[in-house]
Formats: sequence, C-alpha cells, structure tokens
Amino acid sequence: MKPTPEDIIHLFHEKGSQLYGSEAVSQLEHALQCATLAETEGKSKELITACLLHDVGHLIHNLGENPATRGIDDHHEHRAIPLLRQLFGPGVTEPIRLHVAAKRYLCSINTEYWESLSPASKRSLELQGGIFSPQEADAFINQPHAQDAVQLRIYDDLAKLPNFQTPNLNHFTQYLTTALK
Repeated sequence: MKPTPEDIIHLFHEKGSQLYGSEAVSQLEHALQCATLAETEGKSKELITACLLHDVGHLIHNLGENPATRGIDDHHEHRAIPLLRQLFGPGVTEPIRLHVAAKRYLCSINTEYWESLSPASKRSLELQGGIFSPQEADAFINQPHAQDAVQLRIYDDLAKLPNFQTPNLNHFTQYLTTALK
C-alpha cells in the first residue's frame, strides 16, 4: 500500500520524541528546525520538504536509539528513500539521499566546517566513510541535486538548538502536500 503524508506525520508523532543522537534535541525538533531554516530563507517547497524529512530513516530502523554510539552506521540517508520515492520526486528524495555525502564533501573543501561539527556529527562522519578525497568531492558536487544536498546539510548542522522556536508539524504539511509527485 502506498504511504501518505499522514503516515509520515504519524511516524513523527510516534517516534519523533526520541533524542536526535547525542544532541540536545529530539528527532522532531531537529526536523522542524531544519525545515524552518529553509522556509525562512525562502527555499523551494521541495527543499523545505527534504529538510523536514531528511532523517526519517532514523525513525524507521530497528537498531535502537543512537546506534552511532555503538559504532553502527544506520545508513539513514538511504533507509527511507524507497518509502519517500513513492510520494516525492527527485527534488525531495535526492537531497535526502545525498545529505550525508554532502557532509563528507563540506569537510573536504573547508577545514573550518569540520571544526564546526558537533562531537556526535564528527563521530558519525567516521562511520559514514570519512572526509572525501578531492576526486570524490569533485564527483559529488557535479551530481544533480548536490547543491541542494549541501544546503540541506548546512541547515542540518544548524538545527540542533534546544528551545529554538519553530512552527509546529501541522504548519509544514502544506509543503508535504504541494511537493507530492
């Protein structure tokens, strides 16, 4: 059966209260912050939707909370793609699929970026393959949707603030609905 936007909203209600790894925010707070940052900067409905949904893969695995602390890469950037591709086109799914690679890319081209990462993000980076070589970075950034993935990644890194005020999840359903394929 094809999923619906309501199924995704239900998933956030059911599992969004879990902590976002070792960060001081929940999965839902992180998603809302990321989407709010994109909305505030006037990004497309597809990128706002990708920002909201980029970590849904953390909510659908059965690896327990924070597998990275146990040395496990949950491959969350790929885990939700089969589900999300049933609803959304590449403008939503590709930035999600590429957002981990975007972190590896940003670390490759900017040493200050790596230094700005939280300890949890640095730990997960190693599990995710580490910093790209210059050749890998060039190959990454020349892919379709790579620029949006980089922008998503930047919002992702900023969206970890306790008590950051955002619109609620219902506010963002307008983007889920308008971004449907």
